[in-house]
Amino acid sequence: MKRRVSFHTLGCKLNFSESSTLARLFEEGGFERVGVNDAADICVINSCSVTEHADKKCRNIIRKLHRRNPEAIIAVTGCYAQLKPQEIAEIEGVDIVLGNNDKADLCKRVVELSKRGATEVYSCHCDEITRFFAAFSSGDRTRSFLKVQDGCDYKCAYCTIHYARGSSRNIPISEIVEQARQVATSGLKEIVITGVNTGDFGRTTGEKMIDLLRALNEVEGIERYRISSIEPNLITDEIIEFCATSPKFQHHFHIPLQSGSDHILGLMRRRYTSAKFADRIEKIRSLMPDAFIGIDVITGFPGETEEDFQQTYDLLARLRPAFLHIFPFSERPGTPAVDMPDKVPSYISTQRVARLEELCRELHYEFCAQGVGTEDDVLFESTVRGGMMFGYTGNYRRVKAPYRKEMIGRICRVRLGEIDENCDLQAQFLE
Repeated sequence: MKRRVSFHTLGCKLNFSESSTLARLFEEGGFERVGVNDAADICVINSCSVTEHADKKCRNIIRKLHRRNPEAIIAVTGCYAQLKPQEIAEIEGVDIVLGNNDKADLCKRVVELSKRGATEVYSCHCDEITRFFAAFSSGDRTRSFLKVQDGCDYKCAYCTIHYARGSSRNIPISEIVEQARQVATSGLKEIVITGVNTGDFGRTTGEKMIDLLRALNEVEGIERYRISSIEPNLITDEIIEFCATSPKFQHHFHIPLQSGSDHILGLMRRRYTSAKFADRIEKIRSLMPDAFIGIDVITGFPGETEEDFQQTYDLLARLRPAFLHIFPFSERPGTPAVDMPDKVPSYISTQRVARLEELCRELHYEFCAQGVGTEDDVLFESTVRGGMMFGYTGNYRRVKAPYRKEMIGRICRVRLGEIDENCDLQAQFLE
């Protein structure tokens, strides 16, 4: 009987691409992949450590899995495992802790583990993280997450990513294109281009991000591409202009702001000003007025005054993005922000989150409502709730329609009707 393995993924799209690749490696090694709620012989947790909440969530999952199946091998990898391997190793039930440099060896380590004993820990310092774990997701979703870059050289004052993932690096365009072709042969129509600092692609090979986009654009069978989070200073005019003219690259951008105050951006060690950020949004809008623009924001960074926060609020209210991803500042050990003065009380940070969430609800409804009465193309997903299936337009408006099995995974032409309280648009098929 095949040994059963389950995967529990926390955090970013990059982790999803890596978990899916790990699952394929286990299947190739003779294991059977099962769902997260199924009984398993091996439980793999691909962890995140962007906030203390992410660390806590990982610890809770470990304890839950061990209570449910005390005989299962529990293997923890990912960023939390890289940053705090000993902390994880001390949790009852954990058998293997594998840092990001050794993630590709996980299946081999599990096979070698003959019995439960002392927890095996495989980790290294951030300056030793040099391997590139090539990854793309398949079989899990309507779209595939394709990893094109890893690591980050920026060392922002609040962020542990450099320590968890190492320096910026990538594999050649030719290898990424081959992976995209593999995705196409699986029947998936959409790829999300992912990385830690996606726009920094080319550090290892001397290639350019725009050349990667042009090469992927030529892959037959893939009808849609989305670029996941890209830094404002790296989204060039050339990239914006290419996305505006390519029928495959969607009008959908996720761009981190973090703060609209130049004072706070300086303390954060970000590489742009609020004016530069606004310039990038205005450039996108000039060529793609219908673009979905999602923006990351952090509230309560040390030194953030009410005036600083108001500058952030006013900038966002003026730019009118489609969505805000809002995070209260989370102090991460080992980062410069830990030692900064003028800490913002958590209750004030929470109040600022609430104000931005209210603004987000207004902005998101406004953006989605602009689609009412228009025609658009929608890629429908397998998720079904209350007899309805859901999908997304190219510019990421969520659409619902009565479930039709034959439409799942297809890009369908629809007319967008009324909008509901969740900002979902009713779709009428035109084919």
